[in-house]
Amino acid sequence: MTGPGRRSSTFTRLLRHGFTDASAAERLLDGAELSPVRNDPVLLEALGRTADPDLALHGLVRLLEAQPGASARRELLDTVIAAKPLRDRLLGVLGASAALGDHLARHPRDWEALVTYEPRDLHPGVEEFERGLAEADDPVSLRVAYRRCLLSIAARDVCGTTDLAETAAELADLATATLRAALALARAAASEDAAPCRLAVIAMGKCGGHELNYVSDVDVIFVGEAADGADEGKALRAATKLAAHMMRICSETTVEGSIWPVDANLRPEGRNGPLVRTLSSHLAYYQRWAKTWEFQALLKARPVAGDLELGAEYVTAVAPLVWQAAERENFVPDVQKMRRRVVENIPVAEVERELKLGPGGLRDVEFAVQLLQLVHGRADASLRSGTTLDALQALAAGGYVGRTDAVQLDAAYRFLRSMEHRIQLYRLRRTHLVPVVEGDQRRLGRSLGLRTDPVAELNREWKRHAAVVRRLHEKLFYRPLLDAVAQLPSGEVRLSTQAARERLVALGYADPAAALRHLEALASGVTRKAAIQRTLLPVLLGWFADSADPDAGLLNFRKVSDALGKTPWYLRLLRDEGAAAENLARVLSAGRLAPDLLMRAPEAVALLGDGDAGGLAPRGRAHLEQEILSAVGRADSAVQGVTAARGVRRRELFRTAAADIVASYGTEAQPVEADQGALVDLVGGAVSDITAATLAGTLRAVVRDGWGDTLPTRFAIIGMGRFGGHELGYGSDADVLFVHDPRDGVDEHEAGRAANAVVSEMRRLLQVPSADPPLLIDADLRPEGKSGPLVRTLKSYEAYYRRWSLGWESQALLRAEPVAGDEELGRRFLSLIDPLRYPRAGLGDDAVREIRRLKARMEAERMPRGADPKLHTKLGPGGLSDVEWTVQLLQLRYGAEEAGLRTTRTRGALAAARACGLLSEEDAATLDEAWVLATRVRNAVMLVRGRAGDTFPTDPRELAAVGRYLGYGPGHVGDMLDDYRRTGRRARGVVDSLFYGA
Repeated sequence: MTGPGRRSSTFTRLLRHGFTDASAAERLLDGAELSPVRNDPVLLEALGRTADPDLALHGLVRLLEAQPGASARRELLDTVIAAKPLRDRLLGVLGASAALGDHLARHPRDWEALVTYEPRDLHPGVEEFERGLAEADDPVSLRVAYRRCLLSIAARDVCGTTDLAETAAELADLATATLRAALALARAAASEDAAPCRLAVIAMGKCGGHELNYVSDVDVIFVGEAADGADEGKALRAATKLAAHMMRICSETTVEGSIWPVDANLRPEGRNGPLVRTLSSHLAYYQRWAKTWEFQALLKARPVAGDLELGAEYVTAVAPLVWQAAERENFVPDVQKMRRRVVENIPVAEVERELKLGPGGLRDVEFAVQLLQLVHGRADASLRSGTTLDALQALAAGGYVGRTDAVQLDAAYRFLRSMEHRIQLYRLRRTHLVPVVEGDQRRLGRSLGLRTDPVAELNREWKRHAAVVRRLHEKLFYRPLLDAVAQLPSGEVRLSTQAARERLVALGYADPAAALRHLEALASGVTRKAAIQRTLLPVLLGWFADSADPDAGLLNFRKVSDALGKTPWYLRLLRDEGAAAENLARVLSAGRLAPDLLMRAPEAVALLGDGDAGGLAPRGRAHLEQEILSAVGRADSAVQGVTAARGVRRRELFRTAAADIVASYGTEAQPVEADQGALVDLVGGAVSDITAATLAGTLRAVVRDGWGDTLPTRFAIIGMGRFGGHELGYGSDADVLFVHDPRDGVDEHEAGRAANAVVSEMRRLLQVPSADPPLLIDADLRPEGKSGPLVRTLKSYEAYYRRWSLGWESQALLRAEPVAGDEELGRRFLSLIDPLRYPRAGLGDDAVREIRRLKARMEAERMPRGADPKLHTKLGPGGLSDVEWTVQLLQLRYGAEEAGLRTTRTRGALAAARACGLLSEEDAATLDEAWVLATRVRNAVMLVRGRAGDTFPTDPRELAAVGRYLGYGPGHVGDMLDDYRRTGRRARGVVDSLFYGA
């Protein structure tokens, strides 16, 4: 007896051997079942070596209790103590699987299946498992026999007799034997169905790949043919009955549970298609209708049951289609998009615990390997294995994957699959989630050999291997492209030039030869610069491939690298700042405008980082004006001052374009901006602010150069059109009016000459050819248009508007807003025009009819010949003109009454009109959506082509780039155009009602 408060020596030994509930274990050891061996050190040490000693001991006691009599209990105990192989196997299983412990308790003599230890028992195949299932004559006995076979597989697994790959292969072989047994039962139950048909069962997925889990759906496809002389229709109906019955035998729950679900949803047309098809029907579907993922799935097709000759014919027939899949348009983007979709569908709460589907999980390895197989397996038959680890080994041997990468990926895959196996083995439940309970994690860690601190070691190893997979699964595809052109140590296998070209073509590169030259120029050599490039390029190539023009992305990257290659910060920025490299890849491959802006001053790459010099958030007008005016103040001449202002403008245009592209494409750190209107507002506001600040700086430079600090006349620039509305696009001119007011004592003619000289010099300096894009000033909205004076005094404007103003001029003045120059003069100009643009009495019927007539004439006269009106963003149905004229008509009619309508911004006026009840919520949303979409299309065209346009490009690659900017993936250009027409058509219906009164 031990005294109060003292622990027995047995209790202490139990803790030392890994028991967590030593008190309960002590009670079990003191029970009648274990009384003959309670003090035997062999038993305690064997229990301590299991994954969960408490569970193993409890399972052993239950097994002893279930024995039919004392002699059977004694036989079991004697064998456990005397035979080390049985002891390790039995206790190992009991300590790892509560479900198999339950099975042994229900079938207490099944422990004898673990006694034999002969060579043929070490690595059984299909034949051995078929013998193990041979006596099953109904679904219940089949389940019992299946669990008995599973018991032996688990025993070899937990004892380390077999490794992961061997265990997975045994599980697939057991599944094969089980499918054959189930089909035999189905045939015996309906021999009349079996006679007229030939039925082949094709294993897919992990079963087909000979790498099955403990608990997994067994994916199959059925192929049926008529037996000699039988009617095909009757044969297929009979085959369908057989197949369905076989599936039920495996899937249905009985008193012994179920085996696993048999899933036939990978068949043509999925669950909507017939369960059984003829071989010719399969081929017809795959040749005409199959999607990329279906060919990827067929990589693992393997005949396993039924008519194996027919199954072999099926595999032989579909193989050429599988290995041609990589030639399909958008093949690589389709596969990658499917992988992203899988991750996006994981519940947020489970992402971090997902072993299979989450980032850095098993599916990342499998997708990457399958992608490489499909690209290179066309020409290299050695890669055509359905087993992931075998395929990975073959890819490394052929130089398609770097050897070091393959070794690391193999180790990570084995560890993660082992985790998955042990998690499923515990309850024999289909799950891929890492448990959160500490006790479960402890058992899991110990089952993997982590004994010092199982929970901490498990989480550390899991995260380490997942990080390896995350890092390598993209790199796996791109890294060997560099090795193909870089200088490698002798003896290293590398991708051949032809194989590298094949991979680049699969990625969407139109000129793989040029791409290889760029890679060679960037990555060859032994310099530190080349080494960093070899680290960066595998990831960059993937980002380029995610665009519509990867060739341009790679070429632009080479140009930027050539320009900045000697600067110490450039490659360091891309390597060390997470966002910079991906942002740069997106910007360089999205079209011509942003790269052109960057090439003129490559140091602007620094804006793409997340350090002090970086940041893509647009600068406000006040900040920009301060910078530009300071630069002008330091300049020695107007030319130098305006050159500085244009340099700031170019940099800020690049910043805005980059921010727009990154938000539209999305990056790992920043998801795609869901609010398209916010992106339109960002671009319109930023470009308008940049333009206003540039004009302010140019005005200061010209005045200072010609007149010193003070011009003889007060001078203001009034923004008009999109400029005044804060809605400028990348390719917009600056619509303006110039107004001046002579200072006291200055002759009006002298003041006029000075004002005209300022305007002339500003326009000249802003268009001087240079490395910076020109800023075109358009003053055609002035009184009398091109025939009128370029600059007027405030009094001249007042006289003109009082006597000669036309309706269209009042409408144009709705967008007037001072942007530069004398602020007081700007305010006085607004006071002058407010009665014109917001008439107190609103608009009369004649004025409304005139506005409608003008719009109709403009649409008829200005629509370019040959253009599709439905796709014209400015003049087409639901385009910019439709929405803006509708909004402006409401402003002219009701602006005097409703203060909210007195704004120069289209979207702001729309919101105000909705708020005051001038149009419904639905109509306002329809018009806003159409205006935003049309504006986004115009911005996209400018970004992609480098020049402005009001219609979608006709070049397929440019059109695809516009689609990518708008959120449409590869192959969905038609959807984009249909959506645009649909949006325009809905908006035109609202315009007809509100503007034309239809």
